[in-house]
Amino acid sequence: MNATPMDLYPDPVESDFAATDTTAMATETTLLNPRFYTTDFDEMDRIDVTPVRPAWDKLIAQMKSDPNKGHFKKNADWDAVDWQGMDPLLRREFIDFLVSSCTAEFSGCVLYKEMKRRGSNPDICELFSYMSRDEARHAGFINDALREAGVAVNLGFLTKAKKYTYFRPKFIYYATYLSEKIGYARYITIYRHLEAHPEQRFHPIFKWFREWCNDEFSHGEAFALLMKTDPKLTTSFANKLWIRFFLTAVYSTMWVRDHARPEFHKALGVDIEWYDQEVFRKTSTIARQIFPIEIDIDHPRWKPSLRRMNAAFLAMDAAKRKGGVGGWIAGKWAAARAAAAFVSIYTIPVIHRDLPENVRLEPSY
Repeated sequence: MNATPMDLYPDPVESDFAATDTTAMATETTLLNPRFYTTDFDEMDRIDVTPVRPAWDKLIAQMKSDPNKGHFKKNADWDAVDWQGMDPLLRREFIDFLVSSCTAEFSGCVLYKEMKRRGSNPDICELFSYMSRDEARHAGFINDALREAGVAVNLGFLTKAKKYTYFRPKFIYYATYLSEKIGYARYITIYRHLEAHPEQRFHPIFKWFREWCNDEFSHGEAFALLMKTDPKLTTSFANKLWIRFFLTAVYSTMWVRDHARPEFHKALGVDIEWYDQEVFRKTSTIARQIFPIEIDIDHPRWKPSLRRMNAAFLAMDAAKRKGGVGGWIAGKWAAARAAAAFVSIYTIPVIHRDLPENVRLEPSY
């Protein structure tokens, strides 16, 4: 993580959040919150990158050069933030966005660092040492922004308190590949929009998104190469079903999360459905490098099913607040509606793609 000169920090402001609240938010485990993962580290340590050695060595050399070494530091471009004058609803949603982003970045840091610590394979250990370095910077930089508002997340406590979810290595590949590539697509879409409409840039952190998202892109490249080492991971019938599952889960989760922050997107000047579709389109195009199928995001069932999914999650939240027997029944019914919406999305006929011989890509948006 990068230290920042104290004279670049405005004084922390009073907020309707307490630091313990944001740490509790980050610690909570729900269907929508970023999770901490663990896996079979011995299996990952046995990976042989020989089939992709030329592309692998080029990517590792790029990561070793550390192109963003000096990027995650505040400078004169970091404008003062009027947290006191910010609309309360926007402030709450923006802090939620920052906490969620910080948790997701730190989750990657913890997972990658553990892979390096537990492994003995020099190729794998070197890769994850660079990726954990990058994610630590990202999480620290976001936490610096939260610190200005007096609501920094206690990352040390988070490491010990947050529950860990076990995923088999191939599920780590699918989920983390998508997470990194969709992160790239989200950041670059916001950056390009605010580049054209700087008057809607209500916080300076968005100025850092272009170089930031290139880290996400290169991390996704690493997972594409890991999957390329074993063709069965992307070509067998069963694994194609799993890829379809993770595409459905990651896209629908993003849709529901984003619709929970209407004031945040309004302040950015973006329509949530337009923004999500733009991110899905970029991610789907990029994922053709390694995934032989993609969800048809222009299918007539696509948006209506996502809207039903969002409505079901809103109903689950309302049922939880209601409590009692009535709330329990309403919650179960809402969960069934969410499951039905998920199945509706999952069963949309997929688009089949031929996989390229060379999977490496460079950022192009």
